[in-house]
Amino acid sequence: MPQLALFPLNTVLFPGGLLPLRIFETRYVDMVGRCTRGQEPFGVVLVENGSDTDRQVATAPIGTSARIVDFQTLEDGLLGILCHGERRFRIHARSQLADGLNCAEVEWLDEAGRICVPERLQPLVPLLREALGQLKTIGRFMAPDYEDACWVGYRIAELLPLDQKLMQRLLESDDPVARLELLAPLLDLRAGEGRD
Repeated sequence: MPQLALFPLNTVLFPGGLLPLRIFETRYVDMVGRCTRGQEPFGVVLVENGSDTDRQVATAPIGTSARIVDFQTLEDGLLGILCHGERRFRIHARSQLADGLNCAEVEWLDEAGRICVPERLQPLVPLLREALGQLKTIGRFMAPDYEDACWVGYRIAELLPLDQKLMQRLLESDDPVARLELLAPLLDLRAGEGRD
């Protein structure tokens, strides 16, 4: 099984999404160096119990691999990186390095084949286009696919101020249309149900 260094966070990263991070702990500075030199991803997982700075931390069983696409020194002198979400994975076995870095043996999870956004959920697409059009990083690091239900669902989930447990539930869902069905009511778009 593939092995990934884990970065437990109080957030959820979706495949295709962008995540800026400030790196200040030695174990993660070293991890970023290794991942950059080896052009390897690391795993972002949601903290379920504890803090993201704890050496021992309970995380969700499913996360997303992340690849570093940009980095810079921030004004406060810390390392800033921008990560791009790639693939979902399930943790099977955990270990910890001497420096406290958590690692895991993982199983890659397949996404559903490309499914078009159903007609009843099409009103979500122009809202997403408008929201993403206001983001400066979208063109450089993200390839939009407004016809793919999976891509649209992940992007909407990122933009809404959702509870982390719901975000994790959306990440773990294998059904892109069901994911959109969960999100539509939050945007007051019930695909025409109950409307005159």
